[in-house]
Amino acid sequence: MGKNIREDQERWEKTTLNKVLTKAKEREAVFKTTSQIEMERLYTSLDTDDTDYCRDLGFPGEYPFTRGVQPTMYRGRFWTMRQYAGFATAEETNKRYKYLLDHGQTGLSVAFDLPTQIGYDSDHPLARGEVGKVGVAIDTLKDMEILFDGIPLDKVSTSMTINSTAAILLAMYIGVAEKQGVKAEVLQGTIQNDILKEYAARGTHIFPPLPSMRIITDIFAYCKDHIPRWNTISISGYHIREAGSSAVQEVAFTLTDGIAYVEAAIKAGLDVDSFASRLSFFFNSHNNFLEEIAKFRAARRLWAKIMRERFGAKRDESCMLRFHTQTAGCTLTAQQPDNNVVRVAFQALAAVLGGTQSLHTNSRDEAFALPSEDAVTIALRTQQVIAYESGVADMVDPLGGSYALEVLTNEIEKKAMEYIEKIDSMGGAIKAIEAGYIQQEIGDSAYQYQKEIEAKKRIIVGVNQFQVKEEPLQNILRVSPEVEKYQREKLSRIKKERDQGKVKDALAVLKKTAEGTENLLPPILEAVNAYASLGEISDTLREVFGEYRES
Repeated sequence: MGKNIREDQERWEKTTLNKVLTKAKEREAVFKTTSQIEMERLYTSLDTDDTDYCRDLGFPGEYPFTRGVQPTMYRGRFWTMRQYAGFATAEETNKRYKYLLDHGQTGLSVAFDLPTQIGYDSDHPLARGEVGKVGVAIDTLKDMEILFDGIPLDKVSTSMTINSTAAILLAMYIGVAEKQGVKAEVLQGTIQNDILKEYAARGTHIFPPLPSMRIITDIFAYCKDHIPRWNTISISGYHIREAGSSAVQEVAFTLTDGIAYVEAAIKAGLDVDSFASRLSFFFNSHNNFLEEIAKFRAARRLWAKIMRERFGAKRDESCMLRFHTQTAGCTLTAQQPDNNVVRVAFQALAAVLGGTQSLHTNSRDEAFALPSEDAVTIALRTQQVIAYESGVADMVDPLGGSYALEVLTNEIEKKAMEYIEKIDSMGGAIKAIEAGYIQQEIGDSAYQYQKEIEAKKRIIVGVNQFQVKEEPLQNILRVSPEVEKYQREKLSRIKKERDQGKVKDALAVLKKTAEGTENLLPPILEAVNAYASLGEISDTLREVFGEYRES
């Protein structure tokens, strides 16, 4: 059979193909994906001859999960439609959440402002000008109570994009649930809690790597016993991709970080099968449609192998890579913003065909500001059209078996594994980050991508080709400077009204715990419930752990 196809292909190349090529050359001499994977003109079964179906693909819901982590995928239930939202105050964001839930969103995703992300209260000098700008400002438990007012936490799944201060925000969420009469064991959601990518690609770290890893493994241990349905980490390739990595690097560096977290948890005394099923991932969905679908499938298979072969995980659930996807913010353009709706639709479709568990679709105006209500509605409707109208959710892994897709899946897995082996030889993710290796690789890839755009080898519609004269976009969401004043006054009022002795005692216990080895979550919870502020709790930990400074 293989010989017949090869002979037939050679005949086709000499006759049918050659006849066309002698009249007209192809658009490019070589076609490459964003990961510089060379794409052949045509793929046939010859290119997947060495694929063993059961070993390499398998069935959905079974190891190595190439075709999906659930046997029925979207035939049973659609992915969670989770729009990342948060701006200004808890009051304003609460209204946006209720609006999105009323329009069919099925999960919440909290964006926090920069001061909240790096452990400063709204009244801190370094917070000036940033309060409520890129997300909601959260200073105390009172803000979280307002944020989720009227939203029953036993009925929604909430994702919180927070890293350095993840333990504090998780404690506040538990605090709100207690006030609503909801037990922690029924809470569902995710905290991002992925500090390694902050050192490599984003920069909202507070503490040095070792205490940061301790906080993360403390969260693993606490959630295992108290919030068993909570995803304790969302190991994020999204920001690695936004910083300029290729698809291969996104998979490689994300899984390398995942390996570091698993190793840290095992070193802290946890059994791999006791926490691994609550690890989740977060990927970007970029423009190269087939490469993106293949990326998700390759990441799933590679992680399954790592968990079983490297860490000896015995439970299938420990080997499942479950992931949230956000369409690529870095691909949105200020020129011809309506084009962003089209880009987002293709990126979202790639995520669905790749088997995502939840999805955020960016809004058309995000190259200018946080999304307006109209723009976020279109973004949500994009997901709903894919889910209810396109038909792609009616079968599992509908592109599985495509020669081109399987070749790309194999290539991405192979190249990502080469990176992982290189980082292993350097001593692991933390060493590679400290040596600047990962940052350099991402920087080189970003430079290559930009060069291709400037040379017009990569066309961005409306930017380097098909430009038009256009009027500035109207109705952009702007956060009022009054938000900062309001937030500072609210914080001041809470600090005056709370039991100061209780706060002082809770922070003293937290400091003592940080100096020792006990789990940090219980004293953080005590401090949060006493209305100690996020800044006060962070400062207490800063006193013990110090702050990380890039060398």
